[in-house]
Amino acid sequence: MNTTDIINKAKLWLSDTFDKGTQKEIQQLIDQKPEDLTDRFYKNLEFGTGGMRGMMGAGTNRINKYTLGKNTQGLSNYLIKTFPNKALKVAIAFDCRHNSKTFAKAVADVFSANNIKVSLFEDLRPTPELSYAVRELNCDAGIVLTASHNPPEYNGYKVYFNDGGQIVPPQDGEIINEINALDFGDINFKANENLIQYIGKGVDDKFTDAAVKNATFKSTKNRENLKIVFTSLHGTSITIMPEALKRAGYTDVNIVEEQRVPNGDFPTVKSPNPEEPAALKMATELAEKIDADIVIGTDPDCDRLGIAVRNLDNKMVLLNGNQTFAILSSFLIKKWADEGKINGKQFIGSTIVSTPLIIKIATHYGVETKVGLTGFKWIAKMIREAEGKQDFIGGGEESFGFMVGDFVRDKDAVSATLLACEIAADAKSKGNSVYLELLELYKKHDFYKEHLISVVKKGIEGANEIKQMMTDMRANPITKIVNEKVKFLFDYQTSICKNLITNEESAIDLPPSNVLIYETVNGTRIAARPSGTEPKIKFYFSVNTPLNSIDTVEKTEAELDAKIKNIINELNL
Repeated sequence: MNTTDIINKAKLWLSDTFDKGTQKEIQQLIDQKPEDLTDRFYKNLEFGTGGMRGMMGAGTNRINKYTLGKNTQGLSNYLIKTFPNKALKVAIAFDCRHNSKTFAKAVADVFSANNIKVSLFEDLRPTPELSYAVRELNCDAGIVLTASHNPPEYNGYKVYFNDGGQIVPPQDGEIINEINALDFGDINFKANENLIQYIGKGVDDKFTDAAVKNATFKSTKNRENLKIVFTSLHGTSITIMPEALKRAGYTDVNIVEEQRVPNGDFPTVKSPNPEEPAALKMATELAEKIDADIVIGTDPDCDRLGIAVRNLDNKMVLLNGNQTFAILSSFLIKKWADEGKINGKQFIGSTIVSTPLIIKIATHYGVETKVGLTGFKWIAKMIREAEGKQDFIGGGEESFGFMVGDFVRDKDAVSATLLACEIAADAKSKGNSVYLELLELYKKHDFYKEHLISVVKKGIEGANEIKQMMTDMRANPITKIVNEKVKFLFDYQTSICKNLITNEESAIDLPPSNVLIYETVNGTRIAARPSGTEPKIKFYFSVNTPLNSIDTVEKTEAELDAKIKNIINELNL
């Protein structure tokens, strides 16, 4: 798109379809900031793995009243066509970010203007509670206004279907077609306030009780002796998590007060992302001060969590997402087994870029692991398709998300936090620790070590660079990784797995996705995946080796870390 096209596209936003503030903002960009104008109009925000997410501001490539309104009008049209003659109903939630509450009301206005009843949360709430509310309130769809762990200037829009899971094909494509058929002037913002009702404590109580029921076990002892440090990182979990811990029986809960109050500026952290140790620094410092057993922090919309536990040297260390996934899954499956609920008809949900250790753990108990594309919408799809045939135990992915049972159909840091505390309390009552439980898994199933690198490429040039990187990797397949022969190349875009040693090809039974995975004869894996919601490309690394003794864990981990470092150097990342 050339400069003239950009300006012509921008000038459409100077019409009376848009409010005076928006018109003024666009005119200033045309007059003074052509580069900023280009970034705002060179494309339309699209649905990715986590819905639609972007920077706030005027323009087609920004989150604003009009881009949200257009999506909502398109979704309204889709629901009316899909469920003719039905009294339609949607639920809407929002997080702590700037404008989230205002955006949520604008979205509610559009739905109500289209004669769709709205259940709008009275104030900020965790994303998993919205997933729960969709089914609890018998809604046809749900929306959350959130940008998860992104910087303060971002916001986003997640769409859920009537099963409580995020939309997947073919619904997403059909909804996008409806959106693309609209002009901004087609949006109906004239709210019918009689169709908007506000919800709060009633759903809160039911959701909290369901989380406690699914994530705690009668056999767990001495919950009151577990010393917990918790931080909401200025996010929504503060509305639910303290009460959930209390109802579960955890009384020694120490909240990081400086991060208790919801704040879209996230003033105490550079990034409110529990994947990053710096985000949990205040929490781990408090834990060292009061000699806590476990630290848990949740991201702003409370669907992901970071966990820190004491290592063999009694120092607090942050578990990575795969370690958290493994320890939560193993404990949960074992509890199902102890209660006699494993009969060969159960499954765990995982993803193509998550640790293969999950498959080994589940197989040990006779439980299937279903592996899908990245994103919990695919795990929700697994649950929907297995209903009546298989029981869903839990599921997760490497990006610090986990789901306990199917009462929520998205990653849920509320129930995952409770489950993590169950593991810690159970281990402490036996004179053990979460960290030692993890090392025992490595002894039994091999030591798996994973690492993630995200390469950020912003704007038009960045998007083209990412596209070229994937093109080059397809055109020139890697044949060796640190002197290990590459055996398999999984190309999820073409849905073909090729054995590079025998040249045999087999089909991948998953929807097409722009992901490449290389796997060596020794099980070393490299995955490359452009993000669906952020301007970055992600590289995932997984290496493994037997762990013969806990006494050699430091030496073994150092060897795996060195191997990952060598791979990164080979790829010039």
